[in-house]
Amino acid sequence: MTHAIVIQKQGGPEEMRWTEVDVSAPGPGQVRLRQTAVGLNYIDCYHRSGLYPLEMPAGIGMEAAGIVEAMGDGVSDLAVGDRVAYASGPPGSYAEERNMAANRVVKLPDSISDETAAAMMLQGMTTQYLIRSTYRVKAGETILFHAAAGGVGLIACQWLKQLGATVIGTVGSDEKAELAKAHGCDHAIVYTRENFVDRVKEITDGAGVPVVYDSVGADTYPGSLDCLAPLGMMVSFGNASGPIKNFDPGLLAAKGSLYFTRPTLMTYTEKREDLVASANDLFAAVEKGVKIEINQRYALKDAEQAHRDLEGRKTTGSTIFLP
Repeated sequence: MTHAIVIQKQGGPEEMRWTEVDVSAPGPGQVRLRQTAVGLNYIDCYHRSGLYPLEMPAGIGMEAAGIVEAMGDGVSDLAVGDRVAYASGPPGSYAEERNMAANRVVKLPDSISDETAAAMMLQGMTTQYLIRSTYRVKAGETILFHAAAGGVGLIACQWLKQLGATVIGTVGSDEKAELAKAHGCDHAIVYTRENFVDRVKEITDGAGVPVVYDSVGADTYPGSLDCLAPLGMMVSFGNASGPIKNFDPGLLAAKGSLYFTRPTLMTYTEKREDLVASANDLFAAVEKGVKIEINQRYALKDAEQAHRDLEGRKTTGSTIFLP
């Protein structure tokens, strides 16, 4: 028998249980993975809490790296022993072993370790679609990225600098400001004591920015709109402070014919070719110098504490579990 984190009902971190589970032989189009490292992401908290409903009982987690142990019928582009990684549903990556659809996993190049892959696939491919597809950032542009010291934020700051952009980031402390700056953030705004709207207007000489990337949600949403230049785009890709409620489309008109989008990685990587292209773009960015900062490691059975630390904003960079 193998072990996994299982929830019987959605709720707080205490609902996660380290449980013996039976993993069947892989079915058609599936591979069985022995997982060597598992990633922690905010979407895991949404699945656990009930913000994103799941059918019970359920596994948790969307990202991991590991070794192909067995293959079902119809799998032709992978082999037993291949090192692979994924950032995809269904939830259940908090497991020592599991079956996955073969078309949702990608082979890892020799230059990417298992731990690095588990720490970056979801956050890195999220960064990829945000800055290369949702709004394609160009050299010379100044953009605002909230939670710049988080996992996505640190990857984004570095990647945006590779692209020649100027990065304004918001963070919660002086320590996080220094971390963001060390990863390419040009202007780190400590939102606990500075008004980020005023600072963005000051930095941009009143012009505002063409795009705001916002994973914080309720707390930052009104101010994010105020940071945008006319025809600018608000990219809402997370709800760390709670979901945006009472959305008023009229505000977009009043504040300069703005655009608002709520994208997801799953949509951008639904097609196999898009998934592979996104992963390869990420691998190339890392090989060019984007560093994946694994600042927390937990035993997989200690997922409850990891969730408490993440929701308490005690983490920086990426966090992984070791099965």
